[in-house]
Amino acid sequence: MSNILWILLALVAGSMLPLQGALNTKLGNEGQSPFHASMISFVIGALSVALYVFLTRQNVSWTGLRGAPAYAWLGGILGAFYVTVIILAFPKLGPGLTFALVVAGQMIVSMLLEHFDILVAQQNPITAVRLGGVALIIAGVILIKFF
Repeated sequence: MSNILWILLALVAGSMLPLQGALNTKLGNEGQSPFHASMISFVIGALSVALYVFLTRQNVSWTGLRGAPAYAWLGGILGAFYVTVIILAFPKLGPGLTFALVVAGQMIVSMLLEHFDILVAQQNPITAVRLGGVALIIAGVILIKFF
């Protein structure tokens, strides 16, 4: 039963990405600066998470954070890159193509991370069937773009 909840939450989270892209793009257009819109998005997001942490009294291991490898801190940079690129690409490519490409990129990198057992919970080798799944996603991107 718990997997069903996580599946639904992941689906809802994924469904929010085009909305986030549209809202951030609107903010960037109104302020005439996609980079400021990205920064504002992260500040509001950080404040929201901080409020949640405060209200729910979440615990943290400061020792664990200090001991984390340096590359573990790059997630924020990757998030900023992602949000900013979406703000820039959204008006040029449209939501359908933008997020079709996002999904294709996510699947390709996810498959490589799982195959080479990098930063994942369990290894999952690349197979012909998995490659076929990614090929279908790429085919979907082509269909969205050209048809």
